[in-house]
Amino acid sequence: MFDVWKSVLAEVEQSIPHEQYSTWFTGTELVGIDNNVVTIGVPNVFKIKQLEKKYFGILRDAFLHNKVDVREIKYVVQSNVKPKVRAREIPVAPSSPSAPLQVARSVDSERVVNMGKSFQTGLNPKYTLANFVIGSNNDLAVSVARNIIDQPGGSYNPFFLYGGPGLGKTHLVQAIGNELLARDPKLKVLYTPVSSFYSDFIKSLQNKKSDEFRQKFRRLDVLIIDDFQMIMNKDASQVEFFDIFNELYNLSKQVIVTSDRLPNQIKSVDERLASRLTWAGAYDLQLPQFEDKCAILRAKAEFTGVEVEDEAIEYLAENVKTNIRDLEGEFNHLLAVAELKNMSPLEVISEGYVNTARNPQAKTLSPKQVIEKVAKYYNMTPKEMCSKSRVAHIKNARQVAMYMLSKELSMSTPKIAMEVGVKDHTTVMHGIKKIEADLKLNFSLRDQIAALREKIYG
Repeated sequence: MFDVWKSVLAEVEQSIPHEQYSTWFTGTELVGIDNNVVTIGVPNVFKIKQLEKKYFGILRDAFLHNKVDVREIKYVVQSNVKPKVRAREIPVAPSSPSAPLQVARSVDSERVVNMGKSFQTGLNPKYTLANFVIGSNNDLAVSVARNIIDQPGGSYNPFFLYGGPGLGKTHLVQAIGNELLARDPKLKVLYTPVSSFYSDFIKSLQNKKSDEFRQKFRRLDVLIIDDFQMIMNKDASQVEFFDIFNELYNLSKQVIVTSDRLPNQIKSVDERLASRLTWAGAYDLQLPQFEDKCAILRAKAEFTGVEVEDEAIEYLAENVKTNIRDLEGEFNHLLAVAELKNMSPLEVISEGYVNTARNPQAKTLSPKQVIEKVAKYYNMTPKEMCSKSRVAHIKNARQVAMYMLSKELSMSTPKIAMEVGVKDHTTVMHGIKKIEADLKLNFSLRDQIAALREKIYG
């Protein structure tokens, strides 16, 4: 039976891109086949939705080619998770809002803990791919990360990862470092914020140890630079980084860089350096959608052994509009209050003990208020913004208003069309999609949306 599964996986691997195969089929196993019903074990709950949605036909055909007629495919999570209990039955200590998502520790993370005693890696062993939640907001970046783990210094070198704060950039790049060390403990991997790179460089100049500084970096197999947007507008430090980057790249050593924006959008970055950092492309982490946030919270609950009602999870996912860090902070706060009050999480919410500070007015906010805030932000009247004008800045403000009404109030497109004075809902759909597409690369627009949320809920 399990030889059949090997053959099925081999066939699947041939029929889809390698990155997709690595992301969705790594860690899966055949549990059983009974009466044309195939049961497949997966390492976490996040893979189930994607496997059901995208890969049923591919799996069914692969099984048929191996003489197994499939009527249904079921998925079960297989992990070493302790049984769930109600929140009131276990002690839950309040955690920092910035605490990373804690899920089952993998064998690899145990190995990473004992690494780097002779070489300081700067890595936190808590950050692994096993506890990084994959969703529609980050699946491409995770696919690239898996490729790097399989082939460091290969197709995705350098790996430039960008996105807003609290979306998991640091977690993902440190996970790459930890997974590489788990596979080969002899690798020299260094994680460092760019501010530390700069301060160490200055110290090396002051102490006349420039050669020692250069050797520290040039002997690396993997260099991970975090928060690149903080790089100083200093010629000497950028030249040094540029030279180190070129040398590592030419030796096929892996370079990984994170930032909150693209290099060419950072005023202090030299044009040549900005170009080189995106040689292999730039990959972003986006804000999680409702479904992604639910998956994150369910994973956190499941892998920490806490039972949290679906209604409580959906409440948090709906009301925390900012980022994953804030979402986890609210979740930790909810569990802490549940423990203190000896209540279930949903009872805590129902009794009003927890209100999400991120969006306290969400239920009372009206479309008119949103439109007024957006119009004022763009220095125009609501009447002007909701007119039929095709002037670029008015049209853009109107599309932003459509986007905000959709995302913040969950309004239908026909209702939005009525509020902003456009002909029909297809115009609204186009406007929303336009803003969503622009948000992927336009950091000025991201800042505008963030500022508008502050004004709406502030």
